[in-house]
Amino acid sequence: MRKLNLATQVLIAFVIGTVLGIIFQKDILFLQPVGDIFLRLIQMIVVPLIFCSIIGGIANIGDMGKLRRIGSKVLGFYVITTILSTIIGLAVANFMQPGKGFSADQIIATGEPIKEAAPMTVGSTILGMIPANPLHALSEGNIMQVIVFAAFLGIVMTMLGNRVSTVKKFVAMFSALGMFILTHYVGAFAVIVLLYLFIIKVIAKIPLTEFFRKIISVWLVAFSTTSSSGTLPVSLKVTEEDFRVKSELASFSLPLGATINMNGIAVYYAVTIIFVSQIYGVDLTLGQQAMFIFLTTLISIGTPGIPASGIVLAIMLLNTMGLPTAIMGMIVGIFRPIDMIHTALNVTGDVVSTLAVARMENMYEDDTAGTDTELIAEPAFNHEK
Repeated sequence: MRKLNLATQVLIAFVIGTVLGIIFQKDILFLQPVGDIFLRLIQMIVVPLIFCSIIGGIANIGDMGKLRRIGSKVLGFYVITTILSTIIGLAVANFMQPGKGFSADQIIATGEPIKEAAPMTVGSTILGMIPANPLHALSEGNIMQVIVFAAFLGIVMTMLGNRVSTVKKFVAMFSALGMFILTHYVGAFAVIVLLYLFIIKVIAKIPLTEFFRKIISVWLVAFSTTSSSGTLPVSLKVTEEDFRVKSELASFSLPLGATINMNGIAVYYAVTIIFVSQIYGVDLTLGQQAMFIFLTTLISIGTPGIPASGIVLAIMLLNTMGLPTAIMGMIVGIFRPIDMIHTALNVTGDVVSTLAVARMENMYEDDTAGTDTELIAEPAFNHEK
């Protein structure tokens, strides 16, 4: 009997869980510990995986000039795609107007506790990325601080070169609401069509059918876990083994993207802000929406890649924009299907940006026996060595 691949197993489990939930509803919650154990097991390996991958990826690049060139391109793709995703999300939300026809009187208190978050400043965001105690950041699972700490170690190892070859070897081992939900999905689809397809076809030079066939397992895990960090092991596997991207790039860009490249969350913030502003009859000027693009890019960088992280930060963003937060209690109840599509968009953005940089830097494995001929074509852009 042929063994089912990971994508099929995840899809079967997803369908079974949905059917059992519809039939038995709350009576099936006795099985929840099984899912919680699965998520805990994923979360258990996320921190060491990111820590070792970042250090190994940077150290294996081996040259500071090359590291600066690759690092600037990876970060550039992440920031630009996040900004463009926010703009696309705003355009879709303004066009579909998900808050029209929804009265503030219809807001139902769900009893869900909603935490108020303090406004975020540029200084506090940057300061929050730097760990005062790296061991504390590792134990607490503060992914952004872990990435910064690992990046510093990787850069130091690159500068030291062969003097840390042993360490490198060690690291290498390791309704209105319906319209609201629909607008999120249309926004995510618009990002794929207007942004990702261009990058895949023109910059990464990968056939679209090949890309979508190989990315499906990443999507299924993203749908089921709603966690960019939880999907990271599968993203790494698909990028390195299926797309044949060199490990030194994938192990650097994907863990970094799982934390700072939040294209899906950018769309979520855009749709939510327009939704709330329309409910309460607040007209946002173009200037306010331009400021929102900046704030969204900043906040997205600090969004942890774990399930439901967007709830608290959305409240903070609403407070910063001077909008009411009462509606968030209702959004919590429908956040799961929203979180699913945005997590899938997040991880897709990570893979797409990595493929684009791999093409620009000619960092695909030169293995014609196991690689589609299209994936080892000439780089999209030449650069001086």
